[in-house]
Amino acid sequence: MSELLLLCWEFFKTGLLAVGGGLATLPFLSRMSDAHPTWFTHEMLANMVAVSEATPGPIGVNMATYVGLQVAGIGG
Repeated sequence: MSELLLLCWEFFKTGLLAVGGGLATLPFLSRMSDAHPTWFTHEMLANMVAVSEATPGPIGVNMATYVGLQVAGIGG
């Protein structure tokens, strides 16, 4: 459960501080990838951006959903 809370906290900070849309979160996500390499790699980040661009809805929500599913399954 603490992994899920940490994931929520990291994406809360990203959403709070990134102004300018979903692509403005890329520097935050890159640093998150460096800090938590078990969550996602830089290669997975590139895939995440591609999938988020291709699917309908806000890019930031799609990215958070992608990472949540990778880290914590359906609960994420």
